[in-house]
Amino acid sequence: MAVWDDVVGQEKVTDQLSAAARDADAYVTAEAEGKGTAALSGSAMTHAWLFTGPPGSGRSTAARAFAAALQCVSPDRALGGAPGCGFCDGCHTAMVGTHADVEVIRTDLLTIGVKETREQVRRAQMSPAGGRWQVIVMEDADRLTEGAGNVLLKAVEEPAPRTVWLLCAPSTEDVLPTIRSRCRHLALRTPPVDAVADLLMRRDGIEPDMAAYAARVTQGHIGRARRLATDERARRRRAAVLTMPQRVSDVGGALRAAQELIDAAAEDAKEVAEEHDERETEELRTALGASEGSRLPRGTAGAMKELQDKQKRRATRTQRDSLDLALSDLTGFYRDVLARQLGSGVALANEEAAEAVQQLAASSGPEQTLRRIEAVLDCREALDRNVAPLLAVEAMAMTLRAG
Repeated sequence: MAVWDDVVGQEKVTDQLSAAARDADAYVTAEAEGKGTAALSGSAMTHAWLFTGPPGSGRSTAARAFAAALQCVSPDRALGGAPGCGFCDGCHTAMVGTHADVEVIRTDLLTIGVKETREQVRRAQMSPAGGRWQVIVMEDADRLTEGAGNVLLKAVEEPAPRTVWLLCAPSTEDVLPTIRSRCRHLALRTPPVDAVADLLMRRDGIEPDMAAYAARVTQGHIGRARRLATDERARRRRAAVLTMPQRVSDVGGALRAAQELIDAAAEDAKEVAEEHDERETEELRTALGASEGSRLPRGTAGAMKELQDKQKRRATRTQRDSLDLALSDLTGFYRDVLARQLGSGVALANEEAAEAVQQLAASSGPEQTLRRIEAVLDCREALDRNVAPLLAVEAMAMTLRAG
């Protein structure tokens, strides 16, 4: 299969990236054959790209596919074939994450700091080890601190001849203006529900009914759809979130519902910690030369403290991400309520909650529903501003009650 097969519903974007990969291939081939190097200016290729789009649109998938196309070494290229075959060594290793010249930066933390960014900038100055381009994919460019963004700016302004930066963020507003002005921008859209269901069946082997359900309730969010389709716990938690609108009829119910939402997010963070923390800690102890049950060697306590701090920050992000997922589900529920109140004939995203949707639609007006949707969005913004999660969710729950 071609590297673009998992880039769902983004035909315009893949056309642009395919053209860029062709020009990039011609550029490197001419250099290798000693025919001189035509400038990239004016071509479809450039050294810095910014992929934006709503959550689940496949920003990082498109960036990784482009990285693979840039490393394609298929002999078909010489016969007019487009780079990005998906089968050659360059494509395969780039897609599975083992290509020496493709670095994918993602973070489990709330931010990407100066230290990590400087390491990548140093890497970007090197020539490709064996591939055709040095490609750095930054999946969470919106999490760069201001200082880290300023470090990255110089690398984007003055890139090495065969280095490519692929930055991913929800929107252009999430990236420093000085950086986005030096990138070629690609805007991805939310993919069609049917296309996401097809991807789940084709790529992940999900049964058709489950794939259709997961794609529908997540409204085309690829990552969330896959999680729902493959994780029974995720489906149970989502079902519990959708009962919240019926449980906030009084103050006590609103506060209990808020606490349950926080507890569920904390449980998510705990599960991630159990999955990663013990393994990371043991690996670091081994690397530092500490045998099982023994104390750490002198002078290594700082490294362990740094790991523990990282794990705490990851737990915070996991809890925030879990809450954001729940808030997205609540928004979808109230959007269904509003559609019913306005007499829209569109199918419900939450068909399994149709009775609850109809009851709330009949007992309230569109103005109340809009206020409730605004309350959910306000809660998300409060969490982004680092408001204490329980306070933010309680304030939302009280507004949902009052409408």
